[in-house]
Amino acid sequence: MSAELRERVATLLAEHDPAATDRLDFLRARYDAGLAWVWFPEGLGGLGLARADQGIVDALLAEAGAPSNHPERNGIGLGMAAPTILRFGTEEQKQRFLRPLWTGEEIWCQLFSEPGAGSDLAGLATRAVPDGDGWMVNGQKVWTSGAHNARLAILVARTDPDAPKHRGLTYFLCDMTDPGVDVRPLRQITGEAEFNEVFLNDVRIPDSQRLGDVGQGWLVAAATLDNERVAIGGAAAPRESGMIAKVAQTWREQPERRTAGLHERLVEAWVDAEVARVTGIRLRQKLAQGQPGPEGSAMKLVFAGLAQRLSGMELELLAEDGLRYSDWTMVRPDRVDFTGRDAGYRYLRAKGNSIEGGTSEILRNVIAERVLGLPGEHRVDKDVPWKEIPR
Repeated sequence: MSAELRERVATLLAEHDPAATDRLDFLRARYDAGLAWVWFPEGLGGLGLARADQGIVDALLAEAGAPSNHPERNGIGLGMAAPTILRFGTEEQKQRFLRPLWTGEEIWCQLFSEPGAGSDLAGLATRAVPDGDGWMVNGQKVWTSGAHNARLAILVARTDPDAPKHRGLTYFLCDMTDPGVDVRPLRQITGEAEFNEVFLNDVRIPDSQRLGDVGQGWLVAAATLDNERVAIGGAAAPRESGMIAKVAQTWREQPERRTAGLHERLVEAWVDAEVARVTGIRLRQKLAQGQPGPEGSAMKLVFAGLAQRLSGMELELLAEDGLRYSDWTMVRPDRVDFTGRDAGYRYLRAKGNSIEGGTSEILRNVIAERVLGLPGEHRVDKDVPWKEIPR
């Protein structure tokens, strides 16, 4: 198939010269040619091929100078919303949302966590009640990355308070520009506000923007979270890249700060980073054969621990220079930039890695129960109606 794939790429480039075509027009044409994500079905930006074939497309287009859809600015859309819509969405929803999502015309965020329902997502209290041919939503969400730039959101709300907490949820696609959506910044330890809290006050969502059946929200959300953990912890990367690259670079450039003990720890961390990278490759190969599983939780857990270890080692190497922090201005970035910032930023920002995308404690439970098959943790509220659970 690679010959046919190369021919399809050549046709796209011949009909839409990257040097003379508007960036957005080129991205739309690429999607329509099935070269956006080739493992998706035909007509939805793909060709129904193996996921591994995407590498051929990306390499050829990069060599030709084709524009990027800037995936770093729409990680939630590409890594979480898109595969969930593909799996659970109606044909109308797939046609409406996937193309502008991939081209970056519409940025997405995730309205899951709440002040009283972070690790225990199923305990969320945001309510959606029937309202004619739609739903009226009220509640508060928190830790919402990129909400200040987002046009759309994946949202889980409670539609049946009489059912046990996992069975009374429904999943929606929410327009962030609708009346009643109030986005407020949450300033973080880095000085930035990439996170937000979002208040939903009588936000009306048409039933056509419900994803999955009523009451099926936990099933849909669980699939989204599996995709999220793969997106965070299983990204493709070359050898010695990311955080380990920064620490190794500091080690090589500042020999006067080397110590035997630190060298031994750096070698151990380098090996761990390489094992994680290769494991990520195996995970993506498995994903090419079907849906993501709980193994993504292990990758995300390892990623968080490594990031915190490495950022701490970098500060240790830099000594007093590591205490410098270049900019404390409160800005609202459109992405997290670990490698483009200074060591102080990396150290502070890495603290959030063991919380976002599922806390490390919860991920250990997932691995224990769903990967290792150990007995499940005792859950006293599992079959209790949500409205009767103390809060």
